[in-house]
Amino acid sequence: MKKILASVICVVVFTLTGWAQNTNDDLRAPAIGVSFFFNDYTTPQRIRAASLNNVLRNNQWADFKEMSPGIALTYFTGLHKYIDFAGTLGASFVRMPVKNQASMSDESLLLEADASFNFKMFPERYVFTPYLIAGVGASRYKSSYGGFLPLGGGFKINIFDEASLYIQTQYRIPLTNETNNYHFVTSLGISGVVGKKKVRS
Repeated sequence: MKKILASVICVVVFTLTGWAQNTNDDLRAPAIGVSFFFNDYTTPQRIRAASLNNVLRNNQWADFKEMSPGIALTYFTGLHKYIDFAGTLGASFVRMPVKNQASMSDESLLLEADASFNFKMFPERYVFTPYLIAGVGASRYKSSYGGFLPLGGGFKINIFDEASLYIQTQYRIPLTNETNNYHFVTSLGISGVVGKKKVRS
């Protein structure tokens, strides 16, 4: 019995060690990405005024003419074979509906920066990788600063281990309702490797 127990423990230890270990093929190399995105403030307002089911049933999802386009730069690097770090700076011109403030007819510059983690389904060596997104961010709109939580998901396509095409959608939840508002951000981007991979455990 003791021999069987010892064998089971050895198998578990070796399995966990192998699971925790990262290889060069598993870990994402540092990369810089450029993406184009659309801010959607209209759909979240409709959802919060009624319900998601109501918006879907009545086909009230905002179309592109109701959204505001923007551009963003993102730095990616692998922390673990299933976790990447992403730091993003985005700029767009929007008419943001802000609590206790009158709606503005003119668009103003919105700057948003966030640090997030991409929780991947597969290691880096796979061509197609879906992932979930969670992080924290800060924004500047006109002369006001705010905070938000970016939550969402996406997928990336690995191109010969030198570049990636990625599509993602985030739901940005305001931490400061007086200077920010709920909105979706849908983006399409491409990234290129700028450094060597590091093996981390």
